[in-house]
Amino acid sequence: MRRARTVTLLAILLLIVLAALAGLRRLRQEPVAAAEETFPTGRWHRAAPDSPADAVERARLLSLPYLAGRQPAPAATGVVRAVAGRVAPVRRLYTSGHGPEAFLIEPDGTVAGRWRQPYERAFPGAHGGSDLAYFRRAVPLPDGGLAALFQGGGVVRLDARSRLVWAWRGATFNDLWPLPGGGFLVLTKEARTVPEIVPGREVLEDSVTELSPEGRPVRSVSLLRALHDSPFSEVLEPLSTGEDILHANTIQVLDGRCAGRSPLYAEGNWLVSLREIDTVAIVDPAAGRAVWARRGPWRRQHEPTLLSSCRILLFDNRGLDGASRVLEVDPLTGEIAWSWAGEAGRPLSSPEAGTAERLANGNTMVVESEAGRAFEIGPEGEVVWEFVSPHRAGRANELVATLFEMRSVPRSEEGDGGGT
Repeated sequence: MRRARTVTLLAILLLIVLAALAGLRRLRQEPVAAAEETFPTGRWHRAAPDSPADAVERARLLSLPYLAGRQPAPAATGVVRAVAGRVAPVRRLYTSGHGPEAFLIEPDGTVAGRWRQPYERAFPGAHGGSDLAYFRRAVPLPDGGLAALFQGGGVVRLDARSRLVWAWRGATFNDLWPLPGGGFLVLTKEARTVPEIVPGREVLEDSVTELSPEGRPVRSVSLLRALHDSPFSEVLEPLSTGEDILHANTIQVLDGRCAGRSPLYAEGNWLVSLREIDTVAIVDPAAGRAVWARRGPWRRQHEPTLLSSCRILLFDNRGLDGASRVLEVDPLTGEIAWSWAGEAGRPLSSPEAGTAERLANGNTMVVESEAGRAFEIGPEGEVVWEFVSPHRAGRANELVATLFEMRSVPRSEEGDGGGT
């Protein structure tokens, strides 16, 4: 009797142990929900569904715990829409938060060139974080090479086969502009105290730094001082209580085509965007002072460019009751000549980043960065071309890499393209 009871107890214990082992095996095989929330290195966002609800419903869904991003991401990627005869016949260069590379594509999405250079390879011994895992900005060069900016890490110049020509390590942010002689202008930041402007605390001082064709710094012009020492210093009030008080995100060197309308547009002046103070400004680099600055109906704007019409085109990130839009504005009068805020049922939304470019055929290239989408828009607001980023992550491809930019590249500017 006692022996039978002992056998029964041992059998029960064995079943308990086997059940526990099975449970452990399931835990190893099935990642917990928290693992699904882990973002890979780089810059990523939740992918939008093919047919999103209205903005209010989307915001409600995204605010619910564990529900954000669980709607299906778009199945199709690459070029998903193209209207025959309406698309600009130019190649397009894009950079993305998935990795340290840039792609040159044909209008049909075919890859014509690719450049790649990891930060650790360009700067041996340096340790790169998420912001150094991708190209924030890239510029194609006439010899088929590429100049690329790492966010907060420096600039590299590559040849047509992605071999490193030179690398300059510095606190670079958001944008660089090629100069006719082979050098570059790059936006930089430096943490410092500027007591005559911001007393009692350290801030990030935004500057424009010129690099020589060999990648060596030539000079630097403080944008903070350029505004402070100008008749437009009122745009500095009130300043953010944080460190990043200006957040310069775009620079364009003016070519003088509009100088006949106003000396503000003199050749060589800089058009800059200052996100934190919702300001677009023109700086005379020789004088080191702003000659014009304006807050407009835009908020947290990116990518202002002066058009041949002498109007400014920009991506207005949050000026439409928090939503995004593209504006074409007369900088002297403030009049809005054209705008685009997305399609019916799919409003444009990119609280950060975003670009807009007027193409030679009159269309406008718009990048909805956080959604990983790019559009070519006709003059009447019709979408004639659409690109959806193929760079995905997550168990269900629910994450899409930030599409930082997509710019047109006339064939005379790209050489023969690039490749690794």
